[in-house]
Amino acid sequence: MTEHVLTLDLDGVTDKAALMDRCAKHLELPDWFGRNWDALADSLTDLPDGPESGPVLVVVRNWRSYAKARPEEWEIAQEVFTSAVNQVAALSIVLALGGTS
Repeated sequence: MTEHVLTLDLDGVTDKAALMDRCAKHLELPDWFGRNWDALADSLTDLPDGPESGPVLVVVRNWRSYAKARPEEWEIAQEVFTSAVNQVAALSIVLALGGTS
């Protein structure tokens, strides 16, 4: 099975609304995605080309500025990512290091 790679680029994201919009777009989330933490958690366990068809790798890029601007929100996002990975063996989410954003 081929790994499906999705890139979540957070360049320019400064708040939760922008994060949710970026997740919806870059992670190919379903139309029912409600742009809140619970909906993100649910959606991450049902990504396109998910567990039924092969592994999914989500690469989060340019996350440092958002983490610095909204540390409480970033902590929740990391908890949501961790929970999804713990629930779906075929899902990996990694934080890319580097970049200046």
